[in-house]
Amino acid sequence: MDTFELNKVLGAVLATCLGLQALHLFAGSIFADEIPAKPGYEVAIKEETPSGSAAAPKEPEKPIEERLASADTDRGKSVTRVCQTCHTFEKGGPNRIGPNLWGVVERQRASEAGYDYSAAMKAKGGKWDFGELDKFLTHPQSYIPGTKMTFAGVQSDKQRSDLIAYLRTLADNPVPLPKQAAAPASPPPAGDQKPEGGQQPQGDQQQKPPNKGG
Repeated sequence: MDTFELNKVLGAVLATCLGLQALHLFAGSIFADEIPAKPGYEVAIKEETPSGSAAAPKEPEKPIEERLASADTDRGKSVTRVCQTCHTFEKGGPNRIGPNLWGVVERQRASEAGYDYSAAMKAKGGKWDFGELDKFLTHPQSYIPGTKMTFAGVQSDKQRSDLIAYLRTLADNPVPLPKQAAAPASPPPAGDQKPEGGQQPQGDQQQKPPNKGG
């Protein structure tokens, strides 16, 4: 290879290197790396309310008698969709994994004919009144350990009340709703209180004018 050909090859190699360098500089100006304000990775962590801080207090559960007064049986019927795999609800319906629930309100526990109840349910005794249904349906396994009912329970007070109100309708003669406890009477205002014996306080007694002729 003569000198002329060698110069051509070297020129081509040099031109290629210069082109690659120019391309690298051009790409670097477009895709410049951003330097983070804080080095490393930032992991998002859910903030938990400290135990000592004032969290919003949970409203106390209202008595079942009060909740049933405003319960919605139509919504209660919709809640039974999660129960239909294990129970039937119509009169004379068959037992499934669980017993038929027609007439369950005020029914004696473990008394549905043809159903093999657990020993725990038989030992519990009593009947299914509104209060007992409310406790059991909150968490069956906690209220009667050993029951065959593996359902996790209805945690919403409103949904549970609606469900119990619907179960009440499953009878030829539905039992009456329970009476609500009478609210305690409010004490009278302090200014309206009178001392015993009907006497007025000493400061309220009227002073008699002196008897000038006496």
